[in-house]
Amino acid sequence: MRGRKPTPQAGTLARTRLAALPRCPPHLSPVAQKEWRRLATPLHEAGLLTLADRAALAAYCQAYGRWVEAEEHLSRTPTLIKAPSGYVQQSPWLTVANKQMEVMGRYMTELGLTPVARTRLDMSMDAQHDPITRIELVAVYTDENGERQESPIDQGHTARRRDSAEPEIRRIELDERL
Repeated sequence: MRGRKPTPQAGTLARTRLAALPRCPPHLSPVAQKEWRRLATPLHEAGLLTLADRAALAAYCQAYGRWVEAEEHLSRTPTLIKAPSGYVQQSPWLTVANKQMEVMGRYMTELGLTPVARTRLDMSMDAQHDPITRIELVAVYTDENGERQESPIDQGHTARRRDSAEPEIRRIELDERL
C-alpha cells in the first residue's frame, strides 16, 4: 500500500484497560530491558504506548539490545575478515549490527521515536483538538447608540447591502480534504 502512513491517534485510549503502563517482558536481554525502562514511561505519558503496543516496543528494545551486542563485538574485532578461501568479506557482526539498525529504524518510526514521526504526531494532535470546519467573515462595528454590531461580509459587499432590510449571510465552508 502506497501513500502516507496513517498517524497514530495519541491519547484515544486514555480511560480504558489498555491504558495501563505495560510491563517489560521477561524474555528481553538485560540491555533491552534497560532500553524498555528508558522509553516505556515517556511513551506512555505521551499517550503513545498501551498494552496493545507492548510487542512493538519489545521488538524495538530487543533489536536495540542485539545492535549494542554486535557493536561491542565489532569494537574488538576487525570490520573485514579473511575467509578460509582467501576472500575478504565483512564481519558477520557488521551484518547483524546493520540489520538490527534497520529493524530499529522501522520501529522508531512506528513508536514516534524520530523527529519526523513526532512532527506527524503533533500535527494530528493539534488537528484533533482544534478542528476548523467553517470560517464566517463578519464586519464588527459600533452603531449610533454605541452598541457593538456584527454584519456578515460577502463577496458582493456594496452599498446595496446597506439598503436591504435583511442582511444576506454567506458562509464559507471548508472542504474536509484541506
